[in-house]
Amino acid sequence: MLQFKRIGVTIKSDFEGQRDAAEKIISILEKCGAKIFLDSKRTEKLACGKDLPSFSQTEDVDLLLVIGGDGTILRTVREMSDLATPILSVNRGTVGFLAETEIDEAETLLPQLLSGDGIIDERELLDVTALRGTDVLHTGIALNEAVIAQGMIARLVNLRTTVNREPLTTYHADGLIISTPTGSTAYSLSAGGPIVHPRLSAMILTAINPHTFSQKPIAIRSDAEVCVEVQSKESKFSDASIVLTIDGQVYIPLQTNDRVVITKSQHTLKFLRRKQDTFFGTLRQKLKWGERVDD
Repeated sequence: MLQFKRIGVTIKSDFEGQRDAAEKIISILEKCGAKIFLDSKRTEKLACGKDLPSFSQTEDVDLLLVIGGDGTILRTVREMSDLATPILSVNRGTVGFLAETEIDEAETLLPQLLSGDGIIDERELLDVTALRGTDVLHTGIALNEAVIAQGMIARLVNLRTTVNREPLTTYHADGLIISTPTGSTAYSLSAGGPIVHPRLSAMILTAINPHTFSQKPIAIRSDAEVCVEVQSKESKFSDASIVLTIDGQVYIPLQTNDRVVITKSQHTLKFLRRKQDTFFGTLRQKLKWGERVDD
């Protein structure tokens, strides 16, 4: 018996093999006896879905199946109307670090997961609010990270940072990344941050090319409040913009004295996964973690 009977399907837009991937996944779901609903904005050109109904709200389905890579998952999370709906991802991107299965094993794994032979893996989210005085410029959630950095011209910025209103430091760097454990293997890792197991509860602050060796990455309690204030800097580039970027997809221009407040969200994101912990295997397979580099 299916545990998830009403399944919404969304897919990465315009990639080579999109039709074949969609046809294969829809065929598997139909054989399982699931009722399928499509993301009409991304599947309107697919002949295999022309007779299938669409969904407009994620609460209309029991499970949201995402065909694509990590970027597609991040886009899907940003558009979800109900974060209580779990996600199952089939990788058709490049790294696909968040994906649970590759397309080649979907025929075996999907029926097992849909029938209840899986677990719900909850991931922490960040609430991110940008403020200009008392005005709210933006409020939203981040699955991976919030990044405050110079937008157009590569130069150092000053970012006065407090944790629970206690001064931490003023970062003099190209920027600052505030990430979840899930995002620790994304931009934060590229900037020298630590790998943090996604089931830990933490917030990771990683400076981007800091001007001092003392400003190393730091992991703090996830229930802390981090506030980052953009400080003025006299230079010929003083009018160049500083940008808040959320999960690489949302961009908010900032000015001097603007503040970004980051806290742990009361919501979590739910992934349907196989029962065994595959995090370390994913590190080895997709990041080549721990492998010897030959001379």
